[in-house]
Amino acid sequence: MTRLKGLQELFKRYRRPGDIVFAWAFLAFSLFLLSQLGTQAPWKSGGKTFTQPAFWPTISVVMMALFATLHLLSSALSPRIMGRWSEVLQWARTLEYAGWFMAYVFVVPQLGYLGTTMLFAVLLSLRAGYRDWRVLGSMAAMGIVIVVVFKSFLQVKIPGGAVYEILPTGVRAFMLTYF
Repeated sequence: MTRLKGLQELFKRYRRPGDIVFAWAFLAFSLFLLSQLGTQAPWKSGGKTFTQPAFWPTISVVMMALFATLHLLSSALSPRIMGRWSEVLQWARTLEYAGWFMAYVFVVPQLGYLGTTMLFAVLLSLRAGYRDWRVLGSMAAMGIVIVVVFKSFLQVKIPGGAVYEILPTGVRAFMLTYF
């Protein structure tokens, strides 16, 4: 009896309210990948099955679709938990940070790495709720430190921004090299 109870505890399913939405989305994504296998991972004629370029991608995506189907079935058969859409809304709220990243990538060619990093460090601090000028100033300083470390010490090649074009020649060369 104890062993059976231990196995039941081991395989007990802890669901979240948005589990059914995730299960549907994951199944749709895996079926989309399955539909693309023929063009993205073609089978070559005359080769051994295990050496085919499409063998492991096919196995992976078929198993992904199978387990996504099982996940959907188990989610559909489990008791419903209230709060599904509030959890899905919480997931959608996390996409804000992908938007911040995309905005950062878009602004770097205009303002340069230094200006954009300082600006976004301050803006994200404001977004997080910090309003003290010392915190915002330290975030701008942290932006400078990040740029110096990446461009000077790590020698990461990041193109300069359009704003650097208005600088005098000597200053522009220095800024492009170190900032």
